[in-house]
Amino acid sequence: MDASLSRHRLHEDVMAIMLGSACAALGIGLYEHAQILIGSTAGIALLITYSTGWDFGPVFFVVNLPFYWLAWQRVGHQFALKTFAAIALLSLISWQMPRWIDIGDVSPLFAALMGGSLIGLGALALFRHRGSLGGFNILALYLQDRRGWSAGKVQLALDGLVMLMAFFVLPPTNVMYSIVGAAVLGVILTLNHRPGRYTGTSSN
Repeated sequence: MDASLSRHRLHEDVMAIMLGSACAALGIGLYEHAQILIGSTAGIALLITYSTGWDFGPVFFVVNLPFYWLAWQRVGHQFALKTFAAIALLSLISWQMPRWIDIGDVSPLFAALMGGSLIGLGALALFRHRGSLGGFNILALYLQDRRGWSAGKVQLALDGLVMLMAFFVLPPTNVMYSIVGAAVLGVILTLNHRPGRYTGTSSN
């Protein structure tokens, strides 16, 4: 197959960034209303939000700042720019979401399953278009490209560290639901994003 036929065009990358960020923002919105946690820098941002009452969107953007260097220096300039765009868009959507929709009460189990699925699908869309949701996603994709390690498994291991931190902020029951959501996210990435399975690359 001609490699040029499998490359993503600019409008395809833009659509993936928009849809991936929107899916992830909705999933995180469910998490926030249920007072549960995701891993990676999003989890760290949620912990800060729960502890301080600050808005998740701006906190998430700031928490990811140290990881842009890794994306730019170690993974690639296009990857870094797409990741920056995805994080900025996710942060903006999350910041404005309370003005657009009133979610109300959310079952923690539903939030874990549906929120984890939405975040996983959003991350998958970005991974397949050479972008990410920042933070540990960058490190996971870097290790997959350089070492051949599964991005999903690396993500799951790093998420475990964030979950340990959660016990100092959230009730144990909420942390258990958070682990369920992290498992759902990890399974989606593990089953659907493997080295060599998906060959589409950007044409720009």
